[in-house]
Amino acid sequence: MPHGPRAVAHDLVQAALAAVDPFAAVCRHLRLDADGRYLRAGEGPAVDLQQVERIVVVGAGKAALPMARAAESILDGERIHCGLVIVKAGQVVGTLPQSIEVVQGSHPVPDRRSLECTRRLTSCLQGLGPRDLVLVLLSGGGSSLMTLPVVGVELEQLEQLGRELLAAGVPIDGINTVRKHLSQVKGGQLAAMAAPARVVALILSDVVGSPLDVIASGPTAPDPTTYTDALQVLERHGLDRPEAVLRWLREGVLGRHAETPKPGDPVFAGVQNLIIGSNEQAAEAAARRARELGFGSLVLSTSVEGEAREVARVYAALLREVATRSRPLSRPACLVLGGETTVTLCDSPGAGGRNQELALAAALALEGLDNVLLVALATDGNDGPTDAGGAQCDGTTVARARALGLDAWDHLARNDAYPFFRALDDLLMTGPTGTNVNDLTLLLAF
Repeated sequence: MPHGPRAVAHDLVQAALAAVDPFAAVCRHLRLDADGRYLRAGEGPAVDLQQVERIVVVGAGKAALPMARAAESILDGERIHCGLVIVKAGQVVGTLPQSIEVVQGSHPVPDRRSLECTRRLTSCLQGLGPRDLVLVLLSGGGSSLMTLPVVGVELEQLEQLGRELLAAGVPIDGINTVRKHLSQVKGGQLAAMAAPARVVALILSDVVGSPLDVIASGPTAPDPTTYTDALQVLERHGLDRPEAVLRWLREGVLGRHAETPKPGDPVFAGVQNLIIGSNEQAAEAAARRARELGFGSLVLSTSVEGEAREVARVYAALLREVATRSRPLSRPACLVLGGETTVTLCDSPGAGGRNQELALAAALALEGLDNVLLVALATDGNDGPTDAGGAQCDGTTVARARALGLDAWDHLARNDAYPFFRALDDLLMTGPTGTNVNDLTLLLAF
């Protein structure tokens, strides 16, 4: 067994991330037959490449670069007529593909780079016919990175709206419902641009339950949401600006703008969407590795949502139950949970992310409990607008902080978890992981 609680946690985190490596995931699901003629994605129908005139590879997301590398290695770059993927700025590392251009956009709020990159991406889809094949590589972050606003809404207005949606703690499905109805590419509209070409989308899910229409705002999937749904998201959270956005959505409700393509639309007849990696796979891998190390281990849920500090109290109660009553497992034990929480920011928030906030709230609930550890991780390695992947806490966290003059309650009230955990050396500094499948929390009792 690795030496010490934090070494064990590191081992489990590495096992989880390895299970959802984007390069490996593409290679598992996209394959050529022995003579290189037929291409198959998952269990979908084989594509006879001798009948394909052009292959186009496009994509967006935090994992788009390793996915592009894998696609090129499988297809052989000479087969690719046009290729472009959009990745998060600052995360271009390692060898670049030769036949697929890699460009950089902004996340979590789109900017001018995202707009220009998306215009270039959509130009690859112009003039395609029924004998062409489009391979689309999608992962978390794609909504911000692939941005092309509807006519009448300016990019700056989308930026403002994006910041307000995040600050209000709106869940990702609500955010993407709004995004889809302010975009020319989201909500199935990228597939419509590519038609009548055949489309195969390989998707790394960062959304609870992996709904195709929500991941990266579903550019290749039918959209069951409506303009009415989008407007209700804003109204529910008290968001009444920018005015151009509200005007566009209200006009859409009145039928003055075309809806996004819905289930059953013939534009999807030639589209295959395939999930190639998810939070569930990462969670199961962590639990499996824990069992190998001698822990009793369970995956309790991969569908956790809610306010981070509220979820934290539930997680702390679960860990306390294991530690004091041996339920549902006896020590040594590891409970694994996945999903994505939200944080409602105060008026002048400090620095942090949802996983750091969760760990800080949990630390307060775990104070004084011996031989436990909670690890809260964003699997992409970027928890909120910070360079940390999350944080870890135990029963001594609050006392150690107090000895340094830090007030845990004060930092929690100000959404200021990052400097709190930095002072304790309890940030998870994974760096960009190259993957993105939501958040994982490990509850360990030794």
